[in-house]
Amino acid sequence: MKKNNITLALAAALTFGVSTSATAAGFQLAEYSATGLGRAFAGEAAMADNASAQFRNPAMLSYLEGTQVSTGAIYVDPNVDVKGELSLGQMKIPTEAKDIAKSAVIPNFYLSHQINDQLFVGLAFSTNYGMETELGDEFLATQFGSEAKVHSIEINPNLAYKINEQFTVGAGVRYVMGEGHFGAVTPTDIKKGPMTIPKGTNLKYMEGKDSAWGWQLGAAWQINDSNRVGFNYRSAVDLNLEGHAEGLSFNPMNPEQHFDGSMELSLPATAELASFHQLTDKVAVHASINWTDWSSFEKLEADIPSLSNDKVLIKQENWKDNYRFAVGSTYQLNQAVVLRTGVAYDMAAVDDENRTQTIPETDRIWLSLGAGYQVTKDFNLDAGFTYIFAKDASMTESEPDHADLGQFTGETTGNVWLLGVQASYRF
Repeated sequence: MKKNNITLALAAALTFGVSTSATAAGFQLAEYSATGLGRAFAGEAAMADNASAQFRNPAMLSYLEGTQVSTGAIYVDPNVDVKGELSLGQMKIPTEAKDIAKSAVIPNFYLSHQINDQLFVGLAFSTNYGMETELGDEFLATQFGSEAKVHSIEINPNLAYKINEQFTVGAGVRYVMGEGHFGAVTPTDIKKGPMTIPKGTNLKYMEGKDSAWGWQLGAAWQINDSNRVGFNYRSAVDLNLEGHAEGLSFNPMNPEQHFDGSMELSLPATAELASFHQLTDKVAVHASINWTDWSSFEKLEADIPSLSNDKVLIKQENWKDNYRFAVGSTYQLNQAVVLRTGVAYDMAAVDDENRTQTIPETDRIWLSLGAGYQVTKDFNLDAGFTYIFAKDASMTESEPDHADLGQFTGETTGNVWLLGVQASYRF
Protein backbone atom coordinates (compact mmCIF):
# COMPACT_ATOMS: atom_id res chain seq x y z
CA MET A 1 0.00 0.00 0.00
CA LYS A 2 2.76 2.43 0.92
CA LYS A 3 4.63 1.46 -2.21
CA ASN A 4 1.76 2.45 -4.50
CA ASN A 5 1.26 5.79 -2.79
CA ILE A 6 4.90 6.81 -3.03
CA THR A 7 5.19 5.90 -6.69
CA LEU A 8 1.97 7.79 -7.42
CA ALA A 9 3.48 10.90 -5.87
CA LEU A 10 6.58 10.54 -8.00
CA ALA A 11 4.48 10.26 -11.14
CA ALA A 12 2.29 13.22 -10.34
CA ALA A 13 5.25 15.53 -9.85
CA LEU A 14 6.02 15.24 -13.56
CA THR A 15 2.53 14.88 -15.01
CA PHE A 16 -0.20 16.80 -13.22
CA GLY A 17 1.98 19.82 -12.66
CA VAL A 18 3.81 20.16 -15.94
CA SER A 19 1.00 19.80 -18.41
CA THR A 20 -1.54 21.94 -16.59
CA SER A 21 0.05 25.16 -17.78
CA ALA A 22 2.38 24.07 -20.58
CA THR A 23 1.74 25.92 -23.82
CA ALA A 24 2.79 23.17 -26.22
CA ALA A 25 1.84 19.49 -26.34
CA GLY A 26 2.35 17.31 -23.31
CA PHE A 27 4.79 18.98 -20.93
CA GLN A 28 6.62 21.03 -23.53
CA LEU A 29 7.23 24.77 -23.61
CA ALA A 30 7.79 26.43 -26.97
CA GLU A 31 8.75 29.89 -25.73
CA TYR A 32 12.41 30.21 -26.65
CA SER A 33 12.34 33.76 -28.08
CA ALA A 34 10.02 36.74 -28.45
CA THR A 35 11.03 37.00 -32.11
CA GLY A 36 9.54 33.59 -32.90
CA LEU A 37 6.57 34.21 -30.59
CA GLY A 38 5.35 37.00 -32.86
CA ARG A 39 4.85 34.55 -35.74
CA ALA A 40 3.52 31.59 -33.66
CA PHE A 41 6.95 29.93 -34.11
CA ALA A 42 6.17 29.29 -37.77
CA GLY A 43 9.17 28.30 -39.91
CA GLU A 44 11.63 28.45 -37.01
CA ALA A 45 14.05 25.82 -38.36
CA ALA A 46 14.49 27.99 -41.46
CA MET A 47 14.66 31.43 -39.79
CA ALA A 48 17.76 33.33 -38.67
CA ASP A 49 16.65 36.65 -37.20
CA ASN A 50 19.22 36.62 -34.39
CA ALA A 51 21.35 34.30 -32.24
CA SER A 52 18.25 32.59 -30.81
CA ALA A 53 17.86 30.73 -34.14
CA GLN A 54 20.37 28.07 -33.02
CA PHE A 55 17.97 26.70 -30.39
CA ARG A 56 15.62 25.45 -33.12
CA ASN A 57 18.26 24.64 -35.75
CA PRO A 58 22.02 24.90 -35.17
CA ALA A 59 22.60 25.09 -38.93
CA MET A 60 21.04 28.57 -38.95
CA LEU A 61 24.17 29.88 -37.19
CA SER A 62 25.72 30.09 -40.65
CA TYR A 63 23.40 33.01 -41.48
CA LEU A 64 24.66 35.13 -38.57
CA GLU A 65 27.65 37.32 -39.36
CA GLY A 66 30.25 38.35 -36.79
CA THR A 67 29.47 37.98 -33.12
CA GLN A 68 25.89 38.38 -32.00
CA VAL A 69 24.09 38.37 -28.66
CA SER A 70 20.36 38.01 -28.13
CA THR A 71 18.51 37.98 -24.84
CA GLY A 72 14.95 38.39 -23.71
CA ALA A 73 12.02 36.99 -21.75
CA ILE A 74 8.46 35.83 -22.29
CA TYR A 75 5.71 36.40 -19.75
CA VAL A 76 3.25 33.49 -19.66
CA ASP A 77 -0.17 34.01 -18.09
CA PRO A 78 -2.21 30.78 -18.10
CA ASN A 79 -5.87 30.96 -17.07
CA VAL A 80 -6.79 27.37 -16.24
CA ASP A 81 -9.89 26.24 -14.35
CA VAL A 82 -10.95 22.78 -13.18
CA LYS A 83 -14.63 22.07 -12.57
CA GLY A 84 -16.57 18.91 -11.87
CA GLU A 85 -17.91 16.75 -9.08
CA LEU A 86 -16.50 14.46 -6.44
CA SER A 87 -18.30 11.15 -6.08
CA LEU A 88 -18.29 9.67 -2.56
CA GLY A 89 -20.52 6.62 -2.46
CA GLN A 90 -23.95 7.83 -3.56
CA MET A 91 -23.06 11.50 -3.02
CA LYS A 92 -21.98 13.76 -5.87
CA ILE A 93 -20.49 17.02 -4.64
CA PRO A 94 -19.78 19.85 -7.11
CA THR A 95 -16.38 21.51 -6.78
CA GLU A 96 -14.28 24.01 -8.73
CA ALA A 97 -10.79 25.50 -8.70
CA LYS A 98 -10.10 28.69 -10.63
CA ASP A 99 -6.83 29.98 -12.06
CA ILE A 100 -4.80 27.02 -10.80
CA ALA A 101 -1.74 27.64 -12.99
CA LYS A 102 0.64 30.37 -11.89
CA SER A 103 2.09 32.98 -14.21
CA ALA A 104 5.79 32.81 -15.05
CA VAL A 105 8.60 34.68 -16.80
CA ILE A 106 10.74 32.52 -19.11
CA PRO A 107 14.16 34.12 -19.78
CA ASN A 108 16.66 33.26 -22.51
CA PHE A 109 20.18 34.13 -23.62
CA TYR A 110 22.02 33.32 -26.86
CA LEU A 111 25.51 33.97 -28.24
CA SER A 112 26.81 33.28 -31.75
CA HIS A 113 30.24 33.76 -33.31
CA GLN A 114 31.52 33.45 -36.85
CA ILE A 115 34.99 31.85 -36.84
CA ASN A 116 35.47 32.07 -40.62
CA ASP A 117 33.42 31.85 -43.82
CA GLN A 118 32.50 28.22 -43.13
CA LEU A 119 32.58 27.62 -39.37
CA PHE A 120 30.20 29.09 -36.78
CA VAL A 121 29.70 28.42 -33.06
CA GLY A 122 26.98 29.32 -30.59
CA LEU A 123 25.76 28.95 -27.04
CA ALA A 124 22.13 28.89 -25.88
CA PHE A 125 20.53 29.16 -22.44
CA SER A 126 16.80 28.47 -22.46
CA THR A 127 14.17 26.00 -21.24
CA ASN A 128 11.86 23.31 -22.59
CA TYR A 129 9.37 22.93 -19.76
CA GLY A 130 8.22 24.41 -16.46
CA MET A 131 5.14 25.29 -14.43
CA GLU A 132 3.62 25.93 -10.99
CA THR A 133 0.07 25.11 -9.86
CA GLU A 134 -1.99 25.39 -6.70
CA LEU A 135 -5.59 24.17 -6.53
CA GLY A 136 -6.50 26.01 -3.34
CA ASP A 137 -8.04 25.03 -0.02
CA GLU A 138 -11.64 25.00 -1.25
CA PHE A 139 -11.20 22.45 -4.05
CA LEU A 140 -12.60 19.09 -2.93
CA ALA A 141 -10.27 16.87 -4.97
CA THR A 142 -6.91 17.95 -3.53
CA GLN A 143 -6.41 14.38 -2.32
CA PHE A 144 -5.35 13.71 -5.94
CA GLY A 145 -3.03 16.73 -6.05
CA SER A 146 -2.97 20.14 -4.39
CA GLU A 147 0.27 21.73 -5.63
CA ALA A 148 3.00 21.07 -8.17
CA LYS A 149 6.07 22.82 -9.47
CA VAL A 150 8.60 21.94 -12.16
CA HIS A 151 11.56 24.05 -13.33
CA SER A 152 14.22 23.32 -15.92
CA ILE A 153 17.23 24.97 -17.49
CA GLU A 154 18.94 23.90 -20.72
CA ILE A 155 22.52 24.77 -21.73
CA ASN A 156 23.06 24.14 -25.41
CA PRO A 157 26.45 24.66 -27.21
CA ASN A 158 26.17 24.45 -31.01
CA LEU A 159 28.32 24.28 -34.13
CA ALA A 160 27.50 24.94 -37.80
CA TYR A 161 29.50 24.20 -40.95
CA LYS A 162 28.70 25.84 -44.28
CA ILE A 163 29.44 23.25 -46.97
CA ASN A 164 28.75 25.63 -49.85
CA GLU A 165 26.36 28.45 -50.76
CA GLN A 166 23.41 26.05 -50.71
CA PHE A 167 23.97 23.57 -47.90
CA THR A 168 24.79 23.96 -44.20
CA VAL A 169 24.81 21.39 -41.40
CA GLY A 170 24.80 21.92 -37.65
CA ALA A 171 24.97 20.01 -34.38
CA GLY A 172 24.82 20.67 -30.67
CA VAL A 173 24.81 19.04 -27.25
CA ARG A 174 22.09 19.65 -24.66
CA TYR A 175 22.56 19.67 -20.90
CA VAL A 176 19.21 19.74 -19.11
CA MET A 177 18.77 20.36 -15.38
CA GLY A 178 15.34 19.72 -13.91
CA GLU A 179 13.64 19.70 -10.53
CA GLY A 180 10.11 19.56 -9.20
CA HIS A 181 7.78 18.88 -6.33
CA PHE A 182 4.24 17.61 -5.84
CA GLY A 183 1.87 17.62 -2.86
CA ALA A 184 -1.57 16.31 -1.94
CA VAL A 185 -3.64 17.17 1.13
CA THR A 186 -7.01 16.22 2.55
CA PRO A 187 -9.67 18.65 1.20
CA THR A 188 -11.89 18.16 4.27
CA ASP A 189 -12.08 16.07 7.45
CA ILE A 190 -11.97 12.42 6.40
CA LYS A 191 -13.31 9.57 8.53
CA LYS A 192 -11.09 6.50 8.42
CA GLY A 193 -12.35 3.88 10.83
CA PRO A 194 -12.36 5.29 14.36
CA MET A 195 -10.01 8.10 13.33
CA THR A 196 -10.64 11.48 11.73
CA ILE A 197 -7.98 12.93 9.43
CA PRO A 198 -8.26 16.74 9.66
CA LYS A 199 -8.61 18.98 6.64
CA GLY A 200 -5.25 20.11 5.25
CA THR A 201 -3.34 17.04 6.44
CA ASN A 202 -0.32 16.25 4.25
CA LEU A 203 -1.17 13.00 2.49
CA LYS A 204 1.90 12.87 0.29
CA TYR A 205 4.70 15.10 -0.85
CA MET A 206 7.49 14.33 -3.32
CA GLU A 207 10.43 16.33 -4.60
CA GLY A 208 13.27 15.33 -6.91
CA LYS A 209 15.86 16.57 -9.36
CA ASP A 210 18.31 15.34 -11.98
CA SER A 211 20.40 16.45 -14.95
CA ALA A 212 21.00 14.66 -18.25
CA TRP A 213 22.53 15.05 -21.70
CA GLY A 214 20.99 15.09 -25.16
CA TRP A 215 21.91 16.31 -28.65
CA GLN A 216 20.50 17.98 -31.74
CA LEU A 217 21.23 17.93 -35.46
CA GLY A 218 20.19 20.45 -38.10
CA ALA A 219 20.50 21.24 -41.79
CA ALA A 220 19.60 24.08 -44.13
CA TRP A 221 19.14 24.15 -47.90
CA GLN A 222 19.24 27.57 -49.57
CA ILE A 223 17.37 26.67 -52.75
CA ASN A 224 17.84 30.15 -54.20
CA ASP A 225 17.96 33.74 -52.96
CA SER A 226 14.26 33.69 -52.05
CA ASN A 227 13.58 30.17 -50.79
CA ARG A 228 15.07 28.15 -47.96
CA VAL A 229 14.27 24.87 -46.19
CA GLY A 230 15.47 23.88 -42.71
CA PHE A 231 15.34 20.67 -40.71
CA ASN A 232 16.09 19.99 -37.05
CA TYR A 233 16.09 16.86 -34.90
CA ARG A 234 16.41 16.96 -31.11
CA SER A 235 17.13 13.72 -29.25
CA ALA A 236 15.28 12.43 -26.23
CA VAL A 237 16.71 13.47 -22.86
CA ASP A 238 16.49 10.73 -20.23
CA LEU A 239 16.04 12.07 -16.70
CA ASN A 240 16.09 9.93 -13.57
CA LEU A 241 14.51 12.16 -10.95
CA GLU A 242 15.89 11.39 -7.51
CA GLY A 243 14.38 12.72 -4.32
CA HIS A 244 12.24 11.81 -1.34
CA ALA A 245 8.61 11.23 -0.42
CA GLU A 246 6.83 11.96 2.85
CA GLY A 247 3.30 12.22 4.22
CA LEU A 248 0.55 10.39 6.01
CA SER A 249 0.02 7.94 3.15
CA PHE A 250 3.62 6.79 3.36
CA ASN A 251 3.81 6.32 7.12
CA PRO A 252 0.70 6.92 9.26
CA MET A 253 2.80 6.79 12.43
CA ASN A 254 5.49 9.21 11.23
CA PRO A 255 4.35 11.41 8.30
CA GLU A 256 7.69 13.24 8.26
CA GLN A 257 9.74 10.14 7.52
CA HIS A 258 11.57 10.36 4.18
CA PHE A 259 11.55 7.51 1.64
CA ASP A 260 14.21 7.79 -1.05
CA GLY A 261 12.99 7.11 -4.58
CA SER A 262 13.42 7.87 -8.26
CA MET A 263 11.51 7.74 -11.50
CA GLU A 264 12.79 7.59 -15.06
CA LEU A 265 11.27 10.19 -17.35
CA SER A 266 12.30 10.53 -20.96
CA LEU A 267 11.65 13.91 -22.57
CA PRO A 268 10.78 12.71 -26.08
CA ALA A 269 12.59 13.28 -29.34
CA THR A 270 11.30 16.05 -31.63
CA ALA A 271 11.73 17.04 -35.27
CA GLU A 272 10.86 20.10 -37.34
CA LEU A 273 10.65 20.69 -41.09
CA ALA A 274 10.37 24.37 -41.99
CA SER A 275 10.49 26.65 -45.00
CA PHE A 276 11.01 30.36 -45.70
CA HIS A 277 9.90 32.13 -48.89
CA GLN A 278 10.63 35.76 -49.77
CA LEU A 279 7.72 36.64 -52.07
CA THR A 280 8.55 40.31 -52.61
CA ASP A 281 11.00 42.83 -51.24
CA LYS A 282 8.59 43.42 -48.36
CA VAL A 283 6.63 40.20 -47.89
CA ALA A 284 7.82 36.77 -46.78
CA VAL A 285 5.91 33.68 -45.68
CA HIS A 286 7.15 30.79 -43.58
CA ALA A 287 5.73 27.52 -42.33
CA SER A 288 6.67 24.50 -40.26
CA ILE A 289 5.55 21.04 -39.24
CA ASN A 290 6.69 19.76 -35.84
CA TRP A 291 6.61 16.18 -34.59
CA THR A 292 7.10 14.91 -31.06
CA ASP A 293 7.61 11.25 -30.20
CA TRP A 294 4.97 11.16 -27.47
CA SER A 295 4.08 7.56 -28.37
CA SER A 296 7.22 6.63 -26.41
CA PHE A 297 5.35 7.77 -23.29
CA GLU A 298 3.51 4.51 -22.65
CA LYS A 299 3.78 4.12 -18.90
CA LEU A 300 5.30 5.49 -15.71
CA GLU A 301 7.46 3.27 -13.52
CA ALA A 302 9.20 4.16 -10.26
CA ASP A 303 12.04 2.69 -8.23
CA ILE A 304 11.70 2.72 -4.41
CA PRO A 305 14.63 0.59 -3.12
CA SER A 306 13.50 0.48 0.52
CA LEU A 307 10.09 -0.92 -0.46
CA SER A 308 10.69 -3.06 -3.51
CA ASN A 309 13.51 -4.52 -5.59
CA ASP A 310 11.42 -4.19 -8.76
CA LYS A 311 10.17 -1.20 -10.66
CA VAL A 312 6.53 -0.50 -10.01
CA LEU A 313 4.03 0.31 -12.73
CA ILE A 314 2.26 3.50 -11.77
CA LYS A 315 0.05 4.22 -14.72
CA GLN A 316 -0.46 3.10 -18.30
CA GLU A 317 -0.46 6.31 -20.34
CA ASN A 318 -0.77 5.20 -23.99
CA TRP A 319 0.04 8.57 -25.53
CA LYS A 320 0.33 9.15 -29.26
CA ASP A 321 2.71 11.18 -31.42
CA ASN A 322 1.91 14.86 -31.56
CA TYR A 323 2.00 17.17 -34.59
CA ARG A 324 2.05 20.96 -34.73
CA PHE A 325 1.29 22.97 -37.88
CA ALA A 326 2.18 26.65 -38.14
CA VAL A 327 2.16 29.29 -40.86
CA GLY A 328 3.29 32.91 -40.57
CA SER A 329 4.28 35.97 -42.51
CA THR A 330 6.74 38.85 -42.25
CA TYR A 331 6.16 42.33 -43.65
CA GLN A 332 9.02 44.85 -43.92
CA LEU A 333 7.10 48.06 -43.29
CA ASN A 334 10.17 50.26 -43.80
CA GLN A 335 13.90 50.11 -43.26
CA ALA A 336 13.52 50.12 -39.47
CA VAL A 337 10.25 48.27 -38.77
CA VAL A 338 9.25 44.68 -39.51
CA LEU A 339 5.83 43.23 -38.69
CA ARG A 340 5.09 39.56 -37.98
CA THR A 341 2.02 37.38 -37.60
CA GLY A 342 1.24 33.69 -37.42
CA VAL A 343 -1.26 30.98 -36.58
CA ALA A 344 -0.65 27.45 -35.33
CA TYR A 345 -2.61 24.30 -34.54
CA ASP A 346 -1.12 22.15 -31.79
CA MET A 347 -2.64 18.66 -31.65
CA ALA A 348 -3.19 16.86 -28.35
CA ALA A 349 -0.89 13.96 -27.53
CA VAL A 350 -3.61 11.89 -25.89
CA ASP A 351 -7.00 10.54 -26.95
CA ASP A 352 -10.13 11.34 -24.95
CA GLU A 353 -10.29 7.91 -23.33
CA ASN A 354 -6.76 8.26 -21.91
CA ARG A 355 -7.02 11.82 -20.55
CA THR A 356 -7.11 12.32 -16.77
CA GLN A 357 -6.90 15.20 -14.30
CA THR A 358 -3.18 14.54 -13.88
CA ILE A 359 -2.56 15.21 -17.57
CA PRO A 360 -5.27 17.52 -18.99
CA GLU A 361 -3.75 17.47 -22.47
CA THR A 362 -5.85 18.99 -25.27
CA ASP A 363 -5.76 20.67 -28.69
CA ARG A 364 -4.65 24.31 -28.91
CA ILE A 365 -4.89 27.13 -31.48
CA TRP A 366 -2.28 29.92 -31.47
CA LEU A 367 -2.88 33.46 -32.77
CA SER A 368 0.23 35.66 -32.79
CA LEU A 369 1.39 39.18 -33.61
CA GLY A 370 4.87 40.66 -33.41
CA ALA A 371 7.15 43.50 -34.50
CA GLY A 372 10.83 44.32 -34.74
CA TYR A 373 12.54 47.70 -34.64
CA GLN A 374 16.08 48.36 -35.86
CA VAL A 375 17.34 50.92 -33.38
CA THR A 376 20.77 51.15 -35.02
CA LYS A 377 22.60 49.19 -37.68
CA ASP A 378 23.67 46.62 -35.06
CA PHE A 379 20.94 46.84 -32.42
CA ASN A 380 17.42 45.38 -32.75
CA LEU A 381 14.42 45.17 -30.46
CA ASP A 382 11.62 42.63 -30.96
CA ALA A 383 8.28 42.01 -29.28
CA GLY A 384 5.64 39.34 -29.67
CA PHE A 385 2.14 38.57 -28.39
CA THR A 386 0.22 35.30 -28.55
CA TYR A 387 -3.22 34.20 -27.43
CA ILE A 388 -3.85 30.46 -27.14
CA PHE A 389 -7.31 28.90 -27.23
CA ALA A 390 -7.36 25.52 -25.45
CA LYS A 391 -10.10 23.04 -26.23
CA ASP A 392 -12.21 22.00 -23.23
CA ALA A 393 -11.10 18.58 -22.02
CA SER A 394 -12.86 15.99 -19.86
CA MET A 395 -11.01 14.16 -17.08
CA THR A 396 -11.38 11.52 -14.40
CA GLU A 397 -9.24 11.04 -11.30
CA SER A 398 -9.25 8.33 -8.60
CA GLU A 399 -6.97 6.02 -6.66
CA PRO A 400 -8.03 2.38 -7.10
CA ASP A 401 -6.44 1.36 -3.79
CA HIS A 402 -8.23 4.12 -1.86
CA ALA A 403 -11.93 4.04 -2.72
CA ASP A 404 -12.63 6.12 0.39
CA LEU A 405 -11.06 9.11 -1.37
CA GLY A 406 -13.79 9.01 -4.00
CA GLN A 407 -13.57 9.87 -7.68
CA PHE A 408 -13.37 13.24 -9.37
CA THR A 409 -15.02 13.65 -12.78
CA GLY A 410 -14.98 16.95 -14.61
CA GLU A 411 -13.23 19.05 -17.19
CA THR A 412 -10.49 21.60 -17.57
CA THR A 413 -11.03 24.85 -19.45
CA GLY A 414 -8.74 27.75 -20.12
CA ASN A 415 -6.60 29.92 -22.28
CA VAL A 416 -3.10 31.34 -22.22
CA TRP A 417 -1.66 34.65 -23.29
CA LEU A 418 2.01 35.37 -23.77
CA LEU A 419 3.99 38.59 -24.13
CA GLY A 420 7.69 38.64 -24.97
CA VAL A 421 10.54 41.06 -25.65
CA GLN A 422 13.95 40.42 -27.21
CA ALA A 423 17.07 42.54 -27.63
CA SER A 424 19.79 41.60 -30.12
CA TYR A 425 23.18 43.16 -30.78
CA ARG A 426 25.81 42.44 -33.43
CA PHE A 427 29.46 43.27 -32.69
